[in-house]
Amino acid sequence: MEGHPILALPDSPENNTSDYIDEDEIIAVFVPDSLAGERLDKVLAQLIPQHSRNRLKAWIEGGFVTIDGQAPKIRYAAKAGDHILVIPQASDEEQAYVPEDIPLDIVYEDDELLVIHKPAGMVVHPAAGNWSGTLLNALLFRYPGIANVPRAGIVHRLDKDTSGLLMVAKTLEAQTDLVRQLQSRQVIRRYLALAWGQVKSQTVHAPIGRDPRDRLRMALITGSAGKPAVTHVQLLQTGAFGKAKVSLIACRLETGRTHQIRVHLESLGNALLGDPVYKKKNPADASQLEFSRGGQALHAAVLGIKHPKTKEELLWQAPMPDDMKDLALRLDIPAEALWPDWDSLDV
Repeated sequence: MEGHPILALPDSPENNTSDYIDEDEIIAVFVPDSLAGERLDKVLAQLIPQHSRNRLKAWIEGGFVTIDGQAPKIRYAAKAGDHILVIPQASDEEQAYVPEDIPLDIVYEDDELLVIHKPAGMVVHPAAGNWSGTLLNALLFRYPGIANVPRAGIVHRLDKDTSGLLMVAKTLEAQTDLVRQLQSRQVIRRYLALAWGQVKSQTVHAPIGRDPRDRLRMALITGSAGKPAVTHVQLLQTGAFGKAKVSLIACRLETGRTHQIRVHLESLGNALLGDPVYKKKNPADASQLEFSRGGQALHAAVLGIKHPKTKEELLWQAPMPDDMKDLALRLDIPAEALWPDWDSLDV
């Protein structure tokens, strides 16, 4: 089936290609004693049999395979205990992304842009393990002309298990303008989240980058490797799960780093409920929590921009989805607290 080639979005502080790599897209393996001394491509063919040896060779030669942060040669003799990271790349066939008839919840639409209410569980952009069923596939089906816009008009993204509002540009001019708004921190992005403990209202200024000790995670990083990241946090209500306190919070992003809210809240000792990756200092019985989403309790509730053509100020709101609402009520958080008066908040 013929698909559409998608151009790469130019790098920017908010839309750097690296920000489109999730932990689910990286393969991490350790070299066992039995494969020590073997050539790197042979080792990977044994450890990652789902990919052909020719493809693995191409990834090594392209610098998409690293050991301790360095890109080795294909003839590198592997050592026992080597920690190898592989960032899979799409083949030419896979890069011809296929339009798919997937329902979309369109909140707003005109000739320049779309605002979509993304459900939890939907991946925004195709990548390793998720070449189909994504928002991009759905956009190509519903709007064939959007294939001519980089990344099918996608300006920013939400993690797979985060629900909420997402903007998509229909034209290159609109996309360029919206990217500039993100860069200059003019876009309003407010979230609702459920977190462990009693969260203190505060502003978190803490740079974020790839965790050097675990490349599957993002982390607080000092020095040039960390990108500036600012999250405003406000406590809305508290509840409980057994003996553990939980908090309903509102967050506003100034920057848009990968997993920013999740990383910042974990750093405070208040990881998001349900988060499978960022869960340090969680209470002992956190694993007993039942949440149908299967991921973090995080919802992009408010999105505000200046229209890229008319310059009119626009604001959209998306109430908390049922799965998060049901969870909050089970945690004894009052129903009236689940949709705050945003104008009265500090974030």
